[in-house]
Amino acid sequence: MKVIYFDTETTGLDCRDCQIIELAMITVIEGKIVDEYDRFIKVDGKLPPRITEITGITDQMLDDDGFDEAKIAEDLRQRLTPNTLMIAHNAQFDLSFVYSLLQRYYPDADEILSKMDWLDTLTVLKDRKKYPHKLIDGVKHYGIQEVNFHRAIDDTRALMDVTRAMINERPDLEEYINIFGFNPKFGVSGPIFPFIEYKKQYYNNFMVSSGNILPKK
Repeated sequence: MKVIYFDTETTGLDCRDCQIIELAMITVIEGKIVDEYDRFIKVDGKLPPRITEITGITDQMLDDDGFDEAKIAEDLRQRLTPNTLMIAHNAQFDLSFVYSLLQRYYPDADEILSKMDWLDTLTVLKDRKKYPHKLIDGVKHYGIQEVNFHRAIDDTRALMDVTRAMINERPDLEEYINIFGFNPKFGVSGPIFPFIEYKKQYYNNFMVSSGNILPKK
């Protein structure tokens, strides 16, 4: 089985008018890491100061080490083979930006992404621990060594460790594939993807029973 853990850093929150500035992917096949990918992406204009403050990524870093967006889209296209399991924390966000990126270069972006499977560890974490549910909260909850959060490759490594801890904790992770929970107060952010089932998800103060997880509601 091929699994890709991935994360993005972006110029803002809205995929319609913001861009990815860093994309990281760790590809695992049959339990072994076969590829680690981390690229800066050149963007139009200057970075918002707040983004540099959060991520530590500067305009100079993108100018010196960034790749053209078309090249990143090509790299993505090569890796997104059918039936690959894509894993992200708050996957709706990262999927939305990946979709917007691919759409600018490939007219069949919808078809490409529909042939993948998607797992959102945020949705899982909301069923397993009380609020809050950021990736750093999952890292602390499972006793994983902390990393330089808000840099895509470090977040991706932490994501992989959190996912493995979740697998060891309880064997129901597969039931969350292609199911994204969302806060009904705010609704689904970004595009609605037909290959994802969206379900209302409220906060829990404890790990829910195996018969009461979101996929079974």
